[in-house]
Amino acid sequence: MRTKGARCMVSAMTIETKIPALGTPRRFQAGSSLFRAGEKAAAFFRIEAGAVRVLRTNENGRELEVARLGPGDFLGEAFALTGKAFPFSAVAAETTTASRFEAARIRNAIAADPDTALFFIGLLAEKCVLLSGRVESFGLKTVRQRLAQYLLQSCEGAPSGLCTVGLAVKKSELAVHLGTVGETLSRALSAMAYDGLIEVKGRAIRILDCRSLRAEIGG
Repeated sequence: MRTKGARCMVSAMTIETKIPALGTPRRFQAGSSLFRAGEKAAAFFRIEAGAVRVLRTNENGRELEVARLGPGDFLGEAFALTGKAFPFSAVAAETTTASRFEAARIRNAIAADPDTALFFIGLLAEKCVLLSGRVESFGLKTVRQRLAQYLLQSCEGAPSGLCTVGLAVKKSELAVHLGTVGETLSRALSAMAYDGLIEVKGRAIRILDCRSLRAEIGG
């Protein structure tokens, strides 16, 4: 997740010099693993260039992409700073440069420097807010409602009627993100298109009626 909130809390000097200096740049070829699910999280990463696929294994043993992260995104810091094992895998989607941060070194830096501590507090707090939003989304009763919320959040700030959501993952992987299965998601998309709320062309979903879409979730 990008650290917009954290940047507001600490000086530019911390971002530009202190934090990068704590990491070690590493280069990953497409398909290379940054870490695998089940590994103890002794370090975490910040993506500097390229893209990383976040993968979870479903009940059938198949790996599904549940997120794709890019430059500026941190990955795995909550697990590394608490000494937990990674519950997901991370694989370079293309040639990628990422800074590797040793958890022990970051803990020492946090203890020694208030600016560094504030930066990571902001980073983790922002992720808590994002997680809270996902939990709230799963509290919605239907897949259609969760899909409506996802589309509206993806279009925040866009002019009404002019938003097109380009899916960075396959629909089966978006289904996992929404807590459902591919067939159910496809039915929800088809129903919304039939009702005139959206237009679906491949991985592009254009929102046609924002007001009605908000009404789906009581907005």
